[in-house]
Amino acid sequence: MPKNKKRNTPHRGGSGGGGSGAAAATAGGQHRNVQPFSDEDASIETMSHCSGYSDPSSFAEDGPEVLDEEGTQEDLEYKLKGLIDLTLDKSVKTRQAALEGIKNVLASKMFYEFILERRMTLTDSIERCLKKGKNDEQRAAAALASVLCIQLGPGIESEEILKTLGPVLKKIICDGTASIQARQACATSFGVCSFIATDDITELYSTLECLENIFTKSYLKEKDSNVICSTPNTVLHISSLLAWTLLLTICPISEVKKKLEMHFHKLPSLLSCDDVNMRIAAGESLALLFELARGMESDFFYEDMESLTQMLRALATDGNKHRAKVDKRKQRSVFRDVLRAVEERDFPTETVKFGPERMYIDSWVKKHTYDTFKEVLGSGMQYHLQSNEFLRNVFELGPPVLLDAATLKTMKISRFERHLYNSAAFKARTKARSKCRDKRTDVGEFF
Repeated sequence: MPKNKKRNTPHRGGSGGGGSGAAAATAGGQHRNVQPFSDEDASIETMSHCSGYSDPSSFAEDGPEVLDEEGTQEDLEYKLKGLIDLTLDKSVKTRQAALEGIKNVLASKMFYEFILERRMTLTDSIERCLKKGKNDEQRAAAALASVLCIQLGPGIESEEILKTLGPVLKKIICDGTASIQARQACATSFGVCSFIATDDITELYSTLECLENIFTKSYLKEKDSNVICSTPNTVLHISSLLAWTLLLTICPISEVKKKLEMHFHKLPSLLSCDDVNMRIAAGESLALLFELARGMESDFFYEDMESLTQMLRALATDGNKHRAKVDKRKQRSVFRDVLRAVEERDFPTETVKFGPERMYIDSWVKKHTYDTFKEVLGSGMQYHLQSNEFLRNVFELGPPVLLDAATLKTMKISRFERHLYNSAAFKARTKARSKCRDKRTDVGEFF
């Protein structure tokens, strides 16, 4: 049988009108039923063949920036419908690409009404992929859960999503047999979704305890050892620590005091980890804890201040030859700011520009919150800062600024203009390097 005819044959065992299947368009414009996936992967013969809006890999590769520039709202909603259907596909790769495609689209624009109508369908798909999927599929599902809650913001809808997905995310985080990447993504997602949607204070405390049980495993256990050796679980511990720190910023003062007493004297041990990302995460968390403590008590006193500042100063001026130059440069930059925060109660203000607006990040709490959502939304962060009411409330930006189409067009740089600008910058750098090389050559010939 020719290939082009074989593509349009239905899945083996597929029946028309089944309620469990979801419709997706094929190359011929006809409709077929997509069977809900089973635990086993589909064989090559039964694997889905998708085209047009139903090809999920193209959306996953394009990313938010391309979708934001080329797709109208209606086009993207049409694509989203196809991608949502494909989360039920038998093929693991198709489901994963569909999840990533949905996440990219939702990170690029606001689809509040569209998502509101389909939140239960999306939640069910994410739950199935978390429970039945493995590794990358679980990671993609967890990432989509975060963006889904960001789209909907705080309210009963997000609370329902967290009630459904929270126990599943928690189970994967604590499951030692699950992949580290999946557990890491679930820890971040659990923290973000809880930050947005948790209404019950006891549930918030339970989430904090779950994350604590993960990252505290990196605390220095042996007194004779001065260095914490990184393990494959270190990336999970880092994500758990950062998610825990984020949730601590919305806790009542009584709970913050309790957590400070528990962790203030243990957290500095993570500064001796041989993983640079763990050292940085621990340093920034410490700076945030000091900020919270001094916000509650202006005369807050830390007993081991001298030894702590010595450690921070050593990391801020680290010159160990066995460490990579990039890691040392990154570490020194961060710990100079951390040292200033601990010693001088100072924070170097950062400015974030988006559209006609700008936001000043003037505290460690604000910086950590911004960094967390930037990690989830990627290049879509600027758009959401302009349009997402939830994020604007978090950062106290007020209601969204309404701009007419003409103003937006004058502000927007086309892809061609960006290409010209980057090309000119590249040529300038190349010319500068050539001149520098010529000077070195002349000096060498002179001597």
